[in-house]
Amino acid sequence: MRGYPYAFYVALDGNGANGLEGMAGMCLFLYDPATERYAWKVRYYDGIAAGHACSVDPTGRVGFLGNAGQHLHFFDAETLEETARVSTLRFETPDTSLQGSTHLAWLGDDAFITAIGRHFWRFSLDDLENPERLEPHRVALPHAMKLTASGRRLCYGSMDDPSRGRRGEARHVGVRDMQTGDVQVIKLPATCWHILPHPNEELFYAISFRVAPMDRTDFHEWGMAYLKEYVFEIDAERGVVLRHWATGRETPAHINSDITLSDSELIFCNGGSQSILFLDLKGFAKHRMIDERPDAAALAQRPREVATQAYDVLQRGNLFGNSQHILGALRVSRFSLLDSVYACQLSKDQKFLFTANRGLNHITVYDYPSNTIRLRAPMPDIQDFVPGLSPMADPRLGFHHGALVS
Repeated sequence: MRGYPYAFYVALDGNGANGLEGMAGMCLFLYDPATERYAWKVRYYDGIAAGHACSVDPTGRVGFLGNAGQHLHFFDAETLEETARVSTLRFETPDTSLQGSTHLAWLGDDAFITAIGRHFWRFSLDDLENPERLEPHRVALPHAMKLTASGRRLCYGSMDDPSRGRRGEARHVGVRDMQTGDVQVIKLPATCWHILPHPNEELFYAISFRVAPMDRTDFHEWGMAYLKEYVFEIDAERGVVLRHWATGRETPAHINSDITLSDSELIFCNGGSQSILFLDLKGFAKHRMIDERPDAAALAQRPREVATQAYDVLQRGNLFGNSQHILGALRVSRFSLLDSVYACQLSKDQKFLFTANRGLNHITVYDYPSNTIRLRAPMPDIQDFVPGLSPMADPRLGFHHGALVS
């Protein structure tokens, strides 16, 4: 990474529509805005599945690839070479294969906390095989988790739980007191997978992630719900919603992924709707948007990607019994037949917004706050890194959550 002031890490899950069942890999994108030079590395890991989120430890040496495949997986932050892996099944077995340690929160240079099964667990990088089991997390299926500004509290989102059938919809988030171990579950009107703490105050933001279960009960094979979406501002100490933003279903704010924050805006990307939204923090009402929806010409140039997307969507459930989900998903995607931006991270100096577009397989650096394109880098085909994959297969790498070191 020498000579490049920005390192953008993006978790990879392969070329299918369902990232929770795909491959597991990492992309490292290096960028120098002074010279416009960039470079990248890509690595997929054997025996690991469903790559989802990534982070780098406070020393900048060790990376974590969170996944839904029940492994803890670590890599060298400079080379992407694997440094450690451990099966979480030795500690606790989840009720559904969708649950894995997709996210963690670093507690120091070598310690972290994550969720396995129905509990929180505290680990040390030096002794991954002997963690400490903590109290139950008390949410349906824990997902994104981060410490508040003070470090006193861990806030975390929750996916809907397939093991609970019709009753599996989460509609809550959790807060753990890191000193006492007390856990508070905060009820909400919509499920929120992803959260982000305020950098200075004991607040965090949760963004709704609304899905339609197949046959009205199956939260394992779900469709994108064409419903209104929310952003909640939550007091982490008191466990109450202070403000919320609600937007009609026509706003392209569906299936969010990364969340980042500037001094004036909450920024989140939406893989289902091909957009990046910027919500004004002061009034918590107005928003602006970067639209990355591909036009007809861009779709025509990607027949393999469109074919894979359409096939994967149609095979998720009974077409005739769940036709409303297919129609809703088409409205969510604005009939683009491709998914989109899943990684977006703002640099610490708030000058650059780094994004990774899954559907179009490119990485873009925007100037912020003007949101003008500074650099757009097409990325290589997955066939260059996965031996034996057909040359006719979908060539996308499978971008998901990202992390930016600057």
